[in-house]
Amino acid sequence: MSGFEAEDYQALVNHYRADYVSLSGWLKLTKGLDPRTTFNIHPGPLPNFGGPGMYGHHVHEAVIKAYKKGEIKNSEVCMHFVTDEYDRGPVFFRYPVRIRLNDTPETLGDRVNKIEHGWQSFVTDLVVNGQIYWDGIHPESLVVPDFMRKFL
Repeated sequence: MSGFEAEDYQALVNHYRADYVSLSGWLKLTKGLDPRTTFNIHPGPLPNFGGPGMYGHHVHEAVIKAYKKGEIKNSEVCMHFVTDEYDRGPVFFRYPVRIRLNDTPETLGDRVNKIEHGWQSFVTDLVVNGQIYWDGIHPESLVVPDFMRKFL
């Protein structure tokens, strides 16, 4: 979209009357979107590996470092609802990603990306069809189908 600025996301969402917003690959902090219908996929365990500057290879570098220190056992692909704070909305999907001793941020990132692509459409479908939801305020109000609880 020619001339589109990242700050124009609210106008774009309003113009197209979007029912849901998926921020896959979105790197900027969003404000003013409905947290009940705005969600993101993240390439590492949340909340510890989220926040400003924690995207892509930065996440994978931090995860590998924590793994080598014995602080974590694996990485994760996470999906979460979006609030006005980076990566702080309730997580509704976690999928573990094994870390290998010889991993680099690039090799781990490649595996994480494949898992993101494999699960994102399935989990997104659950959100837009009302099987995963929350009230937009209280994290404890998060509802996921029973068969998805193993991914939390």
